Amino acid sequence: MTSDTRIKLTRRTLIKAGVAATALGGLATRGVWAAGSDKPEKEEVKVGFIPLTDCASVVMASVLGFDKKYGIKIVLSKESSWPGVRDKLVNGELDAAHVLYGLIYGVQLGAGGPKKDMAVLMNLNHNGQAITLSKKVADKGGVDGPSLARLMRADPREYSFAQTFPTGTHAMWLYYWLAAHGINPMKDAKVITVPPPQMVANMRIGNMDGFCVGEPWNHRAIADGVGITATTTQDIWRDHPEKVLGTSAEWVARHPNTARALTAAVLDAGRWIDASLSNKQKMAETIADKSYVNTSVDVINQRILGRYQNGLGKTWDDPNYMKFFNDGSVNFPYLSDGMWFLTQQKRWGLLKSEPDYLAVAKQVSRIDVYQDAAAMAKVSLPKSPLRSAKLLDGTVWDGKNPKAYADSFKIKA
Repeated sequence: MTSDTRIKLTRRTLIKAGVAATALGGLATRGVWAAGSDKPEKEEVKVGFIPLTDCASVVMASVLGFDKKYGIKIVLSKESSWPGVRDKLVNGELDAAHVLYGLIYGVQLGAGGPKKDMAVLMNLNHNGQAITLSKKVADKGGVDGPSLARLMRADPREYSFAQTFPTGTHAMWLYYWLAAHGINPMKDAKVITVPPPQMVANMRIGNMDGFCVGEPWNHRAIADGVGITATTTQDIWRDHPEKVLGTSAEWVARHPNTARALTAAVLDAGRWIDASLSNKQKMAETIADKSYVNTSVDVINQRILGRYQNGLGKTWDDPNYMKFFNDGSVNFPYLSDGMWFLTQQKRWGLLKSEPDYLAVAKQVSRIDVYQDAAAMAKVSLPKSPLRSAKLLDGTVWDGKNPKAYADSFKIKA
C-alpha cells in the first residue's frame, strides 16, 4: 500500500462504503488514554492464544510492556484448540483472543458453534500459513496442486486432509486450493479437524494425507521428515487476512476503553516486530519458549524471515512472508476481508442461507474501535474499508458484489 493511500478515513469515504457514522468518532488526538474518562475499565485483560507464530504480536505486547503504556496488563492464556478459544470467548472466560478470522464470523452467524454477536478489533497478520502434504503422498508424486489431483485420479482411495476449525482460515485456504485444482473437498476427500500443535504428530502416524495450518508447524513437518510444503497461503492470496484480535460484542460494549487500549498495545507490538531483523529474531527466541509455541527457534525464524524450503530440495526467499504491521497496512479490519470469509462459508454449505454480507461485516469488524486505537498508536489508516485482491485461480475479490462472487464458483458444496 502506497503512502498516499494510507491516509485517514474521511467521513465522506466511509459513508460511501456504508460504514455507520458511529465509526467516525474519536479521531481527535487525546494523548495518553489511561486516565480520566478514557481510563480502561479493566486493568487486567485475559487474552488467549494458540501456539502459532502469528500469536507473536499479542505475546510481545505483554512481554515488552506495550500494554502498560495504555493502562492495562495483558494476562496471556495458552489454549489448546480453536473450539476451546471459541467457547471461552462466548462464555466470557477470555476477554479477547488471537483467533481465526472465520471463527469469529462463524460464531456471529451460528455456523461455528453457539450463535453470539462477536467483534473483530484488528487483523493480526498477513500471510505465513501453508499446505503440507505427507511424505508418503510426495513419494507417490503428489507434491503440489496439479500433481496431487493427478495422483488422486490415478490412485483412487479416501484421501484425508486436516484443517484447524470448520469455519476458520485454514479450512478456507485448504478448500480453495483443492477446488482450484479440480478437487471438491466435500465430495472427493475426507476433511478432519485437528488442533495446530497436533498436526505434525497426526501426520507422522498416518492420520492425514495433508493439512493446512499456521507456522511453525509446516516447517516443523519438514524438519521432522514427515511432510513437504505444497504451497504457501500467500500464493493463494497475497497479503491475505489471517488471525484477528477477537472478542464478543458484549465485551466491547462493557469495556470500550479497554478494547481500544488493548488494540493500541498490539498495534505497537506488531510495529516493533516488523521494524527490524533483530526484532524478529528476538521475537522468535521469545515465542519459541515452552510457555508459548514450544519449539526450536530455528523452526520459527526461517519462515518469519521469508526463507523457505519445501522439503524436496527447493529453497527460495519469499517477499510475502508473515507480516504483523507492514507500515500499518496489515491491521485494519477491512469489511471486504470479513465478507470474503462469509462468501466461502456460503460456498461450502456452512451457511444455509444467504447472509447480508455488508451488514454482518459492519457489525463484526469494529472499525470504530480500530480508528481510536490507531489514533492512540499513531498508525495511519487506509482511505477505504474495502480492498481488492486476485487469488490463485484468477478470480478478483473486491467486496462489491459478494453474492455474485459466492455463486460464481463451479466447485462448491
